[in-house]
Amino acid sequence: MPHTFFAPDLAADATAHTLPEDESKHAVRVLRLADGAPVVLVNGRGDVFGAEVADANPKRCALRISGHTHFASRPAPIHLAVAPTKNLDRMEWLVEKVTEIGVDTITFLRCAHSERRELKLERLEKIAISALKQSGQTWLPRLTELTNLADFLPTIEPATTFIAHLLEDGERTPLSHVAATATGCTILIGPEGDFSPAEIAAAFALGIRPVTLGSSRLRTETAALAAVHTVHVARELVCSGEDLTP
Repeated sequence: MPHTFFAPDLAADATAHTLPEDESKHAVRVLRLADGAPVVLVNGRGDVFGAEVADANPKRCALRISGHTHFASRPAPIHLAVAPTKNLDRMEWLVEKVTEIGVDTITFLRCAHSERRELKLERLEKIAISALKQSGQTWLPRLTELTNLADFLPTIEPATTFIAHLLEDGERTPLSHVAATATGCTILIGPEGDFSPAEIAAAFALGIRPVTLGSSRLRTETAALAAVHTVHVARELVCSGEDLTP
């Protein structure tokens, strides 16, 4: 299988591309790609290019583009809003896995019980790019800066937003039953200490609906991954004719 390279600035009508020096060195010295070797280029905006090495220069590896395919974005985008854990490794794992599965936006939330109050995106963006190339996804998720939950809630559409919380009072609908046919889906996942009662009440006041991901008590990153995967599976079942009405 041809190796994949990320070229975020590559336009759909491009006929040639030169890899930056670090990727040129990797392509020629590590992967040992020679003139004529096939490669794939993705720009993270739905465009996939077939190409071949035109000049295997370890400083400026030139590629000749031979084909182009555009993949449309999801008609019903998935937006994951999650409070990052204190251990950054767990967020790196989450970004990798939800990128592989398919997610359109990841917003990092600062909540009342959050253990992490600051977050730098550079490392997470690199992990998302690597997962994009490895998985064959064509759209790179947008990662947003750490945002206060109170500032985030007014910016989203309540009718297609769902909150997974741990309070026992009140009924919660399985996420698979409500998100499968929604025209877009935003899922709120809280920190290890859960959303505070005041935060949950604020979400309810806007019309955001509570959902459950099952009977197990999940870690933050596990819950976030389970939520994204649940939406994908539910949509696939609906497309196949299954009735998910509770």
